[in-house]
Amino acid sequence: MAMERTLVLIKPDAFQRSLVGEILARFERKALKIVGMKMFRMSPELAKEHYAHLVGKPFYPGLEAFMTREPILALALEGQEAVEVVRKIVGVTNARKAEAGTIRGDLSMSTGRNTIHASDSIETAQKEVPRFFGENELFGYKIVLEDYIYAEDEKE
Repeated sequence: MAMERTLVLIKPDAFQRSLVGEILARFERKALKIVGMKMFRMSPELAKEHYAHLVGKPFYPGLEAFMTREPILALALEGQEAVEVVRKIVGVTNARKAEAGTIRGDLSMSTGRNTIHASDSIETAQKEVPRFFGENELFGYKIVLEDYIYAEDEKE
């Protein structure tokens, strides 16, 4: 079983509502390894690239304005089946329909203001992580407690 990397963006609404620490803690408690993290303001160009599949939608101008007006926190997370695990932790896009216990289910009431973005597939993650992180911004390291996180046959 190979380690996967996935992208998470903690959105401006999470910053405004002081939820960043709580969101980070959920990933750390699950034993996902943070291999990249940076706070920045997304440019309109990066927003258009990242949300290219939504640019033609009527709601896109509002999405771009929202994502570019305040800081975001980009995370590259690593773990066994990280994409699927993160998606389960995050919950479905429409936060009103997200299950209790998920980030969106517990912390949001909106589709457009749902606190977080997460890669939706391995293929998407392979495009998104390099979009937000250069190789020199990603860090491989061993977690000392790894023997307590994964069984011997689950490690690389």
